[in-house]
Amino acid sequence: MSRAQSMEKIARKVRVCVKCPLWQGRRNAVPGEGNIEAAVMFVGEAPGYWEDVKGLPFVGAAGKVLDELLERITLLRGNVFITNIVKCRPPKNRDPRLLEVTTCTSLYLNRQVSLIQPEIIVTLGRHSTAYIFSEAGLEKVENITEFRGKVFEVSFLGFSVSVFPMYHPASVLHNPRYRDKLEGDFRLLKAELKKRQIL
Repeated sequence: MSRAQSMEKIARKVRVCVKCPLWQGRRNAVPGEGNIEAAVMFVGEAPGYWEDVKGLPFVGAAGKVLDELLERITLLRGNVFITNIVKCRPPKNRDPRLLEVTTCTSLYLNRQVSLIQPEIIVTLGRHSTAYIFSEAGLEKVENITEFRGKVFEVSFLGFSVSVFPMYHPASVLHNPRYRDKLEGDFRLLKAELKKRQIL
């Protein structure tokens, strides 16, 4: 089975998953999308309203922010893979619960990361950063602020990967002062990608 077929098999399982309570309120599960040979993988928290409607990641207001920031650093959305730690929208956009994160990551996210084996994982927000750090044996993440904008070399799922934590694009919608910080993080990401000859 090719990598593309393996990824599509995961996506099919995500779309019909009933392994945690989140399936009861969803319209569409959101497996993720993008280049399965991507050097860069973006991992967010969970689908929001429009993601639930369309079954695609980052297509709402936060997605527009992400698209703008990707465009600014000339990183094409089609050249990366974008997904979330939880594949179904939590009710009223509440934080994902431990059971939901544990179930979804073990069944789906970890398999996606293992298939792609990206060079860099950009974690968008506290929840995805906390999950990756926890699995990599790093310190507990209570607040994304102290970790954002830095590169962490870790072993995750048996391979070496660089983790680059950032604020979630949705943070800009709630608090415009985060925009400058998020734009700065993307500039740092661009420099890192150029250094590695990915851009």
